[in-house]
Amino acid sequence: MNNLIIDINGLNKYFAAEHIVKNLTVQVAQGEIFGVLGPNGSGKTTAIRMMCGLLSPSSGQGRCMGLDIIKDKEKIKKSVGYMTQYFSLWGALSVRQNLTFVARMYQLQHPDARVEEVMAQFALTERQHQLARTLSGGWKQRLSLAACLIHSPKVIFLDEPTAGVDPAARQVFWRELYRIAAQGVTILVSTHYMDEAERCNNLAYIAKGRVLIQGKPNDIINSQKLYSWEIAGRDLPALEKRLLANTEIAHVCQRGNLLYITARQELPLAEMIEKFQPGYQICRCPLSLEDIFSCLSKGSTLIEAC
Repeated sequence: MNNLIIDINGLNKYFAAEHIVKNLTVQVAQGEIFGVLGPNGSGKTTAIRMMCGLLSPSSGQGRCMGLDIIKDKEKIKKSVGYMTQYFSLWGALSVRQNLTFVARMYQLQHPDARVEEVMAQFALTERQHQLARTLSGGWKQRLSLAACLIHSPKVIFLDEPTAGVDPAARQVFWRELYRIAAQGVTILVSTHYMDEAERCNNLAYIAKGRVLIQGKPNDIINSQKLYSWEIAGRDLPALEKRLLANTEIAHVCQRGNLLYITARQELPLAEMIEKFQPGYQICRCPLSLEDIFSCLSKGSTLIEAC
């Protein structure tokens, strides 16, 4: 891959005897949005903190913007943007005061002019005198992203930035990310949301500290020899128990009034279910990232995407 801005090879991280991140290898091109997905406690935050110089790895190597993540971590920390899951600015300060403080912390030559520019970009000008603690979740998120970009970084790391934010605010946030990426900024973002994963140029799924699959969303879907169905009918929990006894079925999940089945091979599912109990409506449905990641979380072996 050419024009790499993040190039990580074989990173490991131990806390005491616990192996948190295992042989992490990730490559991110300039200007792309790279998603990191995985369940809670999978090592996503630790991985991100190592990539941006906030945490030293136990072993392995990597570069961010051409800088060594171990030897040059202080330079990296000053050069990248980092946004945590939790609002980490000052609630007792106004929007303008928060941005001014961050701009001066980065020792910008013209901090006031940059604050004006960023407030205009993120539609914060009308709220500039509002205390940060009184902002809604979506506006706090927007302020945090503005602060993350105040020093015009080439790379930003966003650690579950939309957690706990309503769907409308998440859509606005992602429109901002597309705008930023179009300007050549590289974005590495962790998320729990499948719709956000589908918005990324490339993504990696991490579980128990290890990358299990990575690639472009469509490539990941197309590379998997999995089959998916949806089933409607009565007593779906009882049907779920019966289906899980079949070793060819990788995952079963009820969502609302439908049961979703993922299998490792084409199955005569209608005939199988008819033997249990007639009357179910069964239809094939497209394989989704959620199907694949659900199988991964259950320990199924999948095919690495190209």
